[in-house]
Amino acid sequence: MFSEPLIQLSDSLKSLYIKTAQKLTGSDRRQFMAEVVKSLGRGGQTTAERELGWNRRTIRKGMQELEHGISIADSFKLRGRKRIEENLPSLLTDIVSIVEPHSQTDPSFKSRKLYTRLSAAEVRRQLIELKDYLDEELPSQEVIRQRLNQLGYGLKRVAKTKPLKEIPETGAIFKEVNRLNRQADDDPTTLRISMDAKVGIKVGEFDRGGKTRVPTVALDHDFSDCLTLTPYGIFLPEGGELFLFFVQSKLTADCIVDLLEDWWLLVKDRFAYIRKIVINQDNGPENNSRRTQFMFRILEFAQKFQLTVQLAYYPPYHSKYNPVERAFGWLEQHWSGSLLDSVDTVLKFASTLTFKGKNPLVTLVDRVYSTGVKLTKQAMAQVETQIQRLPNLKKWFVEIFSSSD
Repeated sequence: MFSEPLIQLSDSLKSLYIKTAQKLTGSDRRQFMAEVVKSLGRGGQTTAERELGWNRRTIRKGMQELEHGISIADSFKLRGRKRIEENLPSLLTDIVSIVEPHSQTDPSFKSRKLYTRLSAAEVRRQLIELKDYLDEELPSQEVIRQRLNQLGYGLKRVAKTKPLKEIPETGAIFKEVNRLNRQADDDPTTLRISMDAKVGIKVGEFDRGGKTRVPTVALDHDFSDCLTLTPYGIFLPEGGELFLFFVQSKLTADCIVDLLEDWWLLVKDRFAYIRKIVINQDNGPENNSRRTQFMFRILEFAQKFQLTVQLAYYPPYHSKYNPVERAFGWLEQHWSGSLLDSVDTVLKFASTLTFKGKNPLVTLVDRVYSTGVKLTKQAMAQVETQIQRLPNLKKWFVEIFSSSD
């Protein structure tokens, strides 16, 4: 006998899944179907075939795409050729390791594409220089470009890909962020995480700007007194794990550190060997290193759990390079055009997202937070004695020590 599905398919949920699948095409449609089937648990393919009318072969193809992280082209261009990966099995992994630190999500969240500052020619050059490939064994620049596209990295710029502004320290900040990230990923006692919030979601029958091939009626006005949920993500780049918190209250410094603590309590038993956490984030109003309450609370966190915490901020106007932003791009595409008319619908939609081949752990946060909490100058001066700022980039890189350090 099959176990009960993790998600009970009510009539409204069936309709939601069917309509969402109908508005998608190609790889996006197959991967959405696969995501839903995975969320249903054991017997999910049979349930989807029976209850949703989905083709089992299409679902299996979507499963393959999710597992390998590459969309299967709906064409015959690559058939009949021996793939270069048969001779160079580490090529795709090496390409990703080169391109990932220089990539950002689509700022408009209208696609799942990543946009990189590196051309195919530059990627090929770095494969030789950094990964010790021989020029004669590597494929052509055109093949590298094709592989980049298959991996989801677009080399064609969009209008919003280039940030509107830069500060003089931008290059130095990127260099230090990338150095710290590489160092963290190479150290078995250090865990790197990426944190950020997405713009709040109005819960109700509101137009989300997407397209659908089925009749979907939204209210013609958005109302200011409706419930708003703020998604906050914590992403583990090395393990591909995503934790999504949907916050009903204001997103304050206290809220952000509470979410960090909630997350750590969930995972700390698995990471008993971790002594240091590197946090990638943007320098926002509630979590920047000059926000006194945030620094006080993050110091409390470090001392409570006897961890060293390294804050590594991305430069202003470059938050889309933060790895967790990629998950938000996928989430926006996942529910684009759908009516998020209840909290339950938002949470169920988010829980069926597949990012990096995994479903996120989704949590609703109903705690209430007060705004405007801050330390006195004297109290902040005491905090400063227990942290270390990087000279010349003091706002962007801060190391926070536990009391035993």
